[in-house]
Amino acid sequence: MLLPRELDRYARQVLLFGEEGQEKLKKSHIFIAGAGGLGSPVSYYLAAAGIGTITLVDRDVVEQTNLNRQILHFDEDIGKKKVRSAEDKLSRLNPDITVRVIDATLDETNTARLVGTANGIVDAMDNFPTRYILNNVALMKNIPFFHGAVRGLYGQATTIVPGCTPCLRCLFPKAPPKELFPVVGVTPGLIAMVQSTEVIKYFVNEGRLLTNRLFLWDGLESRTEELEVARNLSCPDCSTPSQQEENKVYPEMKR
Repeated sequence: MLLPRELDRYARQVLLFGEEGQEKLKKSHIFIAGAGGLGSPVSYYLAAAGIGTITLVDRDVVEQTNLNRQILHFDEDIGKKKVRSAEDKLSRLNPDITVRVIDATLDETNTARLVGTANGIVDAMDNFPTRYILNNVALMKNIPFFHGAVRGLYGQATTIVPGCTPCLRCLFPKAPPKELFPVVGVTPGLIAMVQSTEVIKYFVNEGRLLTNRLFLWDGLESRTEELEVARNLSCPDCSTPSQQEENKVYPEMKR
């Protein structure tokens, strides 16, 4: 049940989703991998929207070079752990939600355990090796994976639903070369808004998700494009016999 103060806080959302939809958000648990350029706005807006439990994982400390885009962190946070800085801001933003933070490096040995009982995973990482690990955990747990990535003034996003859509490995079979890429804060801000919208729509079961589609943003031209994407029937991550056995096909549910 929503508390009276929650009905006030979410009054404009209740006009869209009804109290039932807002209660669905309250019961939801999202796992956000990364508290940087994407993770900052994603976690901020999902906290504001009333996602009941947010688990945020990051291993880094705040540096001055982060502050042009990682909006959860302020000048006085330099030298602090990002997850502690994020926990403080998110808890003050919405004291009616649960914010769990984990100071850790995600790898093949701990990611499934850290994701735990979360209902979905947000990709707010800056490297593909970790993204592939998250992709595999989402497949294993049969939960959605909300991918986002940025470079400079360009960005992309898609929503992966195991058994229904291509997985991340289908779309990107090989990781791009590691680099220190340029970025301006508005780009992760925009892509994070797309990811956050997808999370909210998924949990309240409203609208059409970015499934089987790759959203592309060209900030230089102020133009969006959309690519239709399909599963790779030879994908080593989602098309093996054992994976096909594990993955139940989700009902369409307006997707």
